[in-house]
Parts: sequence; C-alpha cells; structure tokens
Amino acid sequence: MQSGISASQELHTAFNTLVSSENQRGLLCTITKESLTPLAVLSPATSSFSDDLSLLAPHLQPNVALYIILRRYPSSESAPFVAVTYVPDSAPVRQKMLFASTRLTLVRELGIERFRETIFATTKEELTPQGFEKHDKHVTLEAPLTEEEQTLGDVKRKEAEEGRGMNERRSHVSSGVSMPITDEALKALKGLAGEGESDLVQLKINIATETMELASSTSTPISSLSSTISSTEPRYSFYRYTHTYNGTSSSPILFIYTCPSGSKIKERMLYAASSRSAIQVAEAEAGLKVEKKIEASSPDDISEESIDGDLHPKVEVKKAFERPKRPGRK
Repeated sequence: MQSGISASQELHTAFNTLVSSENQRGLLCTITKESLTPLAVLSPATSSFSDDLSLLAPHLQPNVALYIILRRYPSSESAPFVAVTYVPDSAPVRQKMLFASTRLTLVRELGIERFRETIFATTKEELTPQGFEKHDKHVTLEAPLTEEEQTLGDVKRKEAEEGRGMNERRSHVSSGVSMPITDEALKALKGLAGEGESDLVQLKINIATETMELASSTSTPISSLSSTISSTEPRYSFYRYTHTYNGTSSSPILFIYTCPSGSKIKERMLYAASSRSAIQVAEAEAGLKVEKKIEASSPDDISEESIDGDLHPKVEVKKAFERPKRPGRK
C-alpha cells in the first residue's frame, strides 16, 4: 500500500545538506498536504550518537507521527543513515495509516543506498540510547537494508537504477523498496505455485527484524479455512481454492489479508504498509498469479459463500423496458 505522496524539493535540499554537514546529527520530516517536507534539523552533532539522541527528545510528542533521519554511522561509510518512522499509539488513526504507507517512499526518494536500516517506533523509549541498544540485540548489521546496500554495491555507477531491480530474493514493488522474505517462506509459496500437497500458506511479519516469515503451510479444505487462519495475529494467507462453478473446475490463488481488531498498533501499521509487498514477492519470486485479493478484520468473515461471491459475482439481468399499453386497448 502506497500513499502517492512524494518528497518535496525542500526535503531533498535539507537532506543533501545533512549528507554533507558533519555538524548535523539528523533531520526531522513530516507530511504536509501531498509532500514529505523537512521539519527541523538536529544539531550540533558530537562524536557520540547516544549523547546526541538528547537532541531528539524535545521533538517527540505522544500524539504526533514523525519521520526521523539519523546519521548513526561514520560518513565515510556508504550507508551512514537510519530512517525512523515514529508513530505513537495516541496519534490520530488517519495519521498513523498515512505515515505507515509513506515510510518506504521516504527512503526510496532520498536514495536507498544511503540508509543502513529502517526502524518503526511507537514510543519515546525506543529512541533512547537504551532503546537502540535493545534494537541492536534483535537486528545485526546485516539487516534488510544492509543486504540491499550490498546488492546495490554498484549503485553509484548505476544511479539511474537507484532503488530498483534487486537481483536478490526479496519482494519487488514499484516503489523499489520492500520487505525481505525468508527462504522457508519463499519455498512454501513456490510449493503452492507448483500445486504441491499444501494449499494454504500463511505468512507473518517478524516485527523486530521487519521480515516476512512462514507461519504455516497446510492442506486446508474451504470449510476449515476461517478456523485455520490465525484469529489473534495479522496474517497474509495465500490459498489455492480448487472448486467447481457452473460445471467448470478451477484453482485460483487467493490473497487473504486478515488483521484482527485486537492486533497491536505496530503490527497493524506494518502489515497495512507491506501487503502489496507480500503479493509482489509471491508473483515475482514464487511464480504465483493472485486472482483475487480479500481483506477482512477477522477470519470469521471469510467463508465459502463470501469467496464464491467475490470470484463469481451474480450478474443482474435487467428486463427489457416494456412500453405501457395505450388505454382502451387489449
């Protein structure tokens, strides 16, 4: 899911200044109308990233979303920056969805090769020295964007291809930025494409590493579909629905995105922003052709009747207009 918002010229200028200015630690960005715009500069920078996080604290409000670009690594490295999407739980719902769906655009338009990783935060505590220390325990330096940076090692020689055309196993979306997927999950999707024993593959997102993983791969009849899909956590489910309709047998691949109302806000944001990425990796990397996309809050909303209705909508036959008979005629 992409928002259609783009980076303003002011943001490009501010970011270029950040890139060239060692005395700046970071840049705060927001969304103004239909553009990503600069909000404030974090300066002056010292030699300590942890100490400089104190410059950020005054700008973090409990109900306002924010994009934060931080110089975390030496400028001599090709990817010295991290991009933080700060979406506090108390922010307005529309703002949460808008910032979540635009987070990939921010990195893409400023240059994917400049960013070591992306971080999704919902509390001020996550953006303290202790918060980053905890984050680092979950994610090694070979995080998704580091792999992407390595894959794009010749990006400076191919600036026209910046942020596009990954030759590695990851989901290809039109934005050029995507969420990686594990080998196990990709293998399960390929098995679904090859009409193996399983007809239902469920993917989940590892929130700490922002990676799509395999939740389960099962053989599930349509009557058990709703009870098999997780009712407590969001899921991307790919289902091969073998059935007969009006005497014709078919096995379309359905993409079912479910997000229970009790899901954590961080889960809801990540899953909403990455559903398109899940479809793209299934089609581009696993060879699936998704025939129908279905979204539901609860798996209970999904049934054989509702799926058949989506796949085979009834065509209303309109009767031809009959001219009224003239009075006195029989």
